[in-house]
Amino acid sequence: MAKVIIVEDDPMVSRIHQQYIEQFSELTLAGNFRSGRDALEFLRLHPVDLIILDVYMPVMTGLDLLRALRHEGQRCDVIMVTAANDVENIDAALSLGILDYLVKPFEYQRFSAAIEKYLKKANLISSRRTLTQDSIDRLVSTHSPGGSELSEAKKGIQSRTLEHVREHLMASDQVAHTCDSISSAIGLSKVTVRRYLNYLIECGELDSSIDYETGGRPSVLYYFKHR
Repeated sequence: MAKVIIVEDDPMVSRIHQQYIEQFSELTLAGNFRSGRDALEFLRLHPVDLIILDVYMPVMTGLDLLRALRHEGQRCDVIMVTAANDVENIDAALSLGILDYLVKPFEYQRFSAAIEKYLKKANLISSRRTLTQDSIDRLVSTHSPGGSELSEAKKGIQSRTLEHVREHLMASDQVAHTCDSISSAIGLSKVTVRRYLNYLIECGELDSSIDYETGGRPSVLYYFKHR
């Protein structure tokens, strides 16, 4: 599993990040830090695969942490999640090789899309030594919502599989569904199912909410907006 840390000085926001990360069985949370300096000290001894990083923090900002990591040769992926929406900060983050940039407040499906982008990249990089042009195009493509056939292809959405997911949701007696239950029922991986569910949310067909009364990890519930 990929190791992830959260670097966020707001405890409430940090808890939300953690709950979202726990929805992905491919990820494991290795640490949760309130300042860039604490995170840097940890990372020097315990490198990770992915950082969820804020910009505005005391002692050491997120960008200063990222500069220090790049200077020391750490190439971990970074998803910025911050209220900083000015061009200067965004340009600086992009120049330091971040994977994605989310502006607060954001919805779960946008956070999920960023994680899916990381998982897609990690899978492509780890599964082969060379890449085709198509694989490179998918690797460097950015998140861009849309419903056209072209955007479906770019997101890896296949019409037949999409219809299979729709048919299962419509045939089920359940009002709300989890990614795990759909994955088990139709024989697709959770990563694949989550991609199709997020696509249906972008298209306005589904909505989602988080169930905190599971007795364990919170669970994301998916349901039709109109049924």
